[in-house]
Amino acid sequence: MSATPHPNPRRWAALLFISVAQLMVFLDSAVMNIALPSAQQALHFSDGGRQWVITAYGLAFGGLLIVGGRLGDMLGRKRTFIIGLVGFALASALGGAAGNLGVLLVARAGQGVFGALLAPASLALISLTFTDSKERHKAFGIYGAIATAGGVVGLALGGILTEYLNWRWAMFVNIPFAVAGIIGALTVVHDIPNEVDHSRIDIPGAVLATLGVVALVFGFSEAESRGWGSGLTLAMLAAGVVLLLVFLITQSKIKFPILPLHVLSERNRAGAYLSVAFGVMSMFSMFLFLSYYLQLVKGYSPIAAGFAFVPLGVAQGTGSMALGTRLSARMRPGLLMAAGYLVSGIGVLMLALLDKDSSFGLLAVAEVITGLGIGTAFMPAISLGTHGVAPQDAGVASAMVGTSQQVGGSIGTALLNTIAASSTAAYLASHHGHGKAATDAALVHGFSIGFWWAAGFLALAALFSFFAINTPRPEHSGPSAEAEALEQPVPVH
Repeated sequence: MSATPHPNPRRWAALLFISVAQLMVFLDSAVMNIALPSAQQALHFSDGGRQWVITAYGLAFGGLLIVGGRLGDMLGRKRTFIIGLVGFALASALGGAAGNLGVLLVARAGQGVFGALLAPASLALISLTFTDSKERHKAFGIYGAIATAGGVVGLALGGILTEYLNWRWAMFVNIPFAVAGIIGALTVVHDIPNEVDHSRIDIPGAVLATLGVVALVFGFSEAESRGWGSGLTLAMLAAGVVLLLVFLITQSKIKFPILPLHVLSERNRAGAYLSVAFGVMSMFSMFLFLSYYLQLVKGYSPIAAGFAFVPLGVAQGTGSMALGTRLSARMRPGLLMAAGYLVSGIGVLMLALLDKDSSFGLLAVAEVITGLGIGTAFMPAISLGTHGVAPQDAGVASAMVGTSQQVGGSIGTALLNTIAASSTAAYLASHHGHGKAATDAALVHGFSIGFWWAAGFLALAALFSFFAINTPRPEHSGPSAEAEALEQPVPVH
């Protein structure tokens, strides 16, 4: 394994550009969600088409993350990072110029494809650049602050762009982020070259992984719109499970697997992936319920609803960059993650107590508690998901973090939305009410049940963190401390 005697002297500038580029990916989905009604009106497509604008991106992004991570290991993370940025910018330009639904769908799928190259390359570059324990935690704290707040900032930005410009800027806004990332990658970002020959890619594994994840994500998407008893929903979920099981079996039997199983079998990384999945299951559904609560029950405009999420975004950034970074020096990662998830659960339970007359002050307090907890938990979780692997596997380990988020978000949104909708319908049927007041009360009841389930998912994330992750508190003695804890080689940069 090649090594350089000194760390990249411009590594903090590199972190800034990598984080800003990754912010683009997190912003994109949130901005497009706010702009979608305007796009639908301008391009004259149906509600079914509206669903596909979201689904086209999610299927391409989630399905290709593992493949994108392995391509980064083969081609080089910096090169893959630049390709992802260029492709994402071009796809965004195409979407902004779209004159019909078909072009917009192609653009959204293109964003997903290049996002699947960009996201794992970003994490891998940070993981390989910062190998000193103390610097690594600080770097992932900064990255986490930018990344976790991206969705919230996107909601506010989407409202501003849609209201004061037009929906097309929800796509065009990605271009300056991509240009900044490309400039930074060419000037300050360094990669570690691989000496291991990965010229042979596992084509069957790539196909199985892609189809398996796509089937799962599509199945959960259909469950949200068609119901859990739909034949298509059940068929896609069953196909996804079977394909992924076959994929895992084949990975254990071939010489050049696209996903080496030791990436998954190490308990700390596995615990991090599971905790992130359960945490995102809660957070995605929380965003959905709050968006509907603010606009349907409280009567907020899209731009006001977007800004109502600002306390959550600020708290997430603070939890990641301040609390997570500082407490990681005093607590073992599993304990810190468990505590963060539990604090976030308290905030979500406060959201479950909201009614149609609740003040914004109560909502803001609940958002702050939720954001501080999840930001604190995600910082060490993302770091553990990529730490301890050899450079040739850094990309695919990073991809597993993204895959956990994507699959967790799909499951959480479909499952909890179904639970909330069923609870709302049952409330209306049992109370025999009519009019807006009755509808609002039913909606609030459904959201409350959904929030209770979301808090349960955060409790599961805390359990996985506490019992599965056993790496000790880092001693900040250099790159070897955490490496010994994980019993994996760490590249010296």
